[in-house]
Amino acid sequence: MHAMLLNGSLIDLSKPVVMGILNVTPDSFFDGRQYSTSEQIAQRALHIKNEGAAIIDIGAYSSRPGAQDISAKEEIDRLLPALETVRNVLPDFSISIDTFRSKVVETVFKHFGGIIVNDISGGELDKEMPHVVGHHKLPYICMHMRGTPQTMQNDTHYENLMNEIIDYFSFKLRLFHQAGINDVIIDPGFGFSKTTAHNFELLSKLEYLRLLDVPVLAGLSRKSMIWKTLEIEPSEALNGTTALNMVALQKGAKILRVHDVREAMQTIRLFRELSAC
Repeated sequence: MHAMLLNGSLIDLSKPVVMGILNVTPDSFFDGRQYSTSEQIAQRALHIKNEGAAIIDIGAYSSRPGAQDISAKEEIDRLLPALETVRNVLPDFSISIDTFRSKVVETVFKHFGGIIVNDISGGELDKEMPHVVGHHKLPYICMHMRGTPQTMQNDTHYENLMNEIIDYFSFKLRLFHQAGINDVIIDPGFGFSKTTAHNFELLSKLEYLRLLDVPVLAGLSRKSMIWKTLEIEPSEALNGTTALNMVALQKGAKILRVHDVREAMQTIRLFRELSAC
């Protein structure tokens, strides 16, 4: 599968694309509280589009390690005004919502129609999620994580990291197919239930995920594997993000989920020149 169907339009994934992050959470690890007014949200959305992204990923629930849990109602109350603002300035742009709750997906679908569902739990935290996504024929991003954002870093033991991740996705893909989900993207979950060493092993072996024959999303942007290794702050981790995004592209990633769209687009352009040789 090299395309994703959303609202009757195909998103071409035969070439890598960028997903720009728009967090409307007060406590995200890098950009918390930056986008809290409708004007800030609109400007950020336009900025993401103008710099070349194909998708805007809107998150109203912070999933950083140890982040505070919030209710579905609070998540919806943050998300709906943000989505309305983005839809006003970009009525036809492809949007994903970063949520693990089927109730949030149902509410958003009722108000706005088709969106991409970006689920950090792969349906583990809400067993209704595959049914809801399949019923509405939405594209689905399934990430690998154990536990919850509050507990995930307590569960980082693997006998064989890549075998266990591939087994996880193989099982999930069968489940999603049975639920009627046609378009699945997998995200190996850098920084989720993994040590820094695991994250680098995962990146070094990312091409193994090609065995699953679905598009792979890489979410490396300003993650702790970069800034902890380099002994810097997340605000200084753009150069490291660019370096690791190039590796992800070389190993088959089709979507780069990033805070910095322009630099990711430049990386893709250089990667495509390199690949053409």
